[in-house]
Amino acid sequence: MSTGDLPLANWPIGIIGGGRMGVAIAYLFLSAGHDVTLVAPAKPRSDAVRAELLAITELMGSNWDPHLLRISPDLSSVAHAVLVIEAVPENLLLKQTIFADLSAICLEDTILATNTSVIPIKDIGALVSNQARVVGTHFWNPPYKVRLVEVIQSEHTDHATVEKIMLLLDMIGQKPVHVRKDVPGFIGNRMQHALKREAIALVQNGVCDAETVDFVIRNSFGSRLGLMGTLEQSDLVGLNLTLDIHEIILRDLDRSTEPQPLLVNLVREGKLGVKTGEGFRRWSPDEAKELAGRLNNLPDVTKSPKLEA
Repeated sequence: MSTGDLPLANWPIGIIGGGRMGVAIAYLFLSAGHDVTLVAPAKPRSDAVRAELLAITELMGSNWDPHLLRISPDLSSVAHAVLVIEAVPENLLLKQTIFADLSAICLEDTILATNTSVIPIKDIGALVSNQARVVGTHFWNPPYKVRLVEVIQSEHTDHATVEKIMLLLDMIGQKPVHVRKDVPGFIGNRMQHALKREAIALVQNGVCDAETVDFVIRNSFGSRLGLMGTLEQSDLVGLNLTLDIHEIILRDLDRSTEPQPLLVNLVREGKLGVKTGEGFRRWSPDEAKELAGRLNNLPDVTKSPKLEA
C-alpha cells in the first residue's frame, strides 16, 4: 500500500503521544470516520486516554464509540498508517528520535507530521531518509474548538505533501493555512509570544500586575480579535495612524532576546502556574477549574480566509 492507494477519507492515521493534544487530534480523525491508532505508554495512561476521549466526545455531542480507538505502547503499531502525527513534548532530541524510528518502520511514502508549536520542521526531520514527506501540522488547543491548523513546509517538504495534508484537514472540519517558510514559531506563536514578551516586561518593570495585563487584553483589543485581525484593524483606521504610533512606541517596546528574569525565576521557584497553584498570580482550585473550563466554552467557529495550497 502507498499513500496513493487510498482516498483521503479512508486514510489510516497514527498518533504518537497520549497527552492532551494527542488525544484531541485522535478525536478529530475518529469523529470523521478514520481508523486511528494512538501510541501512548501502557497503563495507567492508556486508561486516562480513553476517559479524556470520552469527555471530549460528550462535550462535542458525538454519537460514536470512543473505544474504537486503538491504543498501543509500541511504535510499530502505526507501521501501516498513511499519515502519522507526532504530538509529544517540545523536546527536539525526542522528536528527532521518533521521526528516525518512524522513517525505518513506516511505509516508504507515509507522511510524517509533527504537531510542534515552535521547533523548525527541518530540524525535527533531520534524521529522516526522505524529508520530502515530513511536514508540520500545528493544531491549536483545543483543536475541536480552535479549528486552525498551521501546515508548515520545510525547505525539503514536497508540495504534494502539503496539498494532501491541507485537503485532508479540510475534510475533517479543520481550517488549514499554508506556512511557506520554516521559521521558529511559524505564524501564530510568533505573534502570541511577541505579546507574551511585552506582557511579562510590563509586570517585571512594575507598570502593572499580571491580573491587570490580562484584564486589559480581554477587554480591549482582545475582545475584537475574533472579528478583526491585526492588519485588518490597521487598514480600517488608516495605515498613517499605525505609522504615527510606531514612530513613538516601537523604540520603547521590550527587545529581550532571552527569557526575562521574572519568568526564569518563577520557574526556578517551582511556580509553574495553575498546576502548582501559583505562577504570575495565585490560583485557587475553583479559579483554576473556571480558567480551564473557558477553553471548552469557546464557540466552535473559525473565520475562513481564501486559502491557497
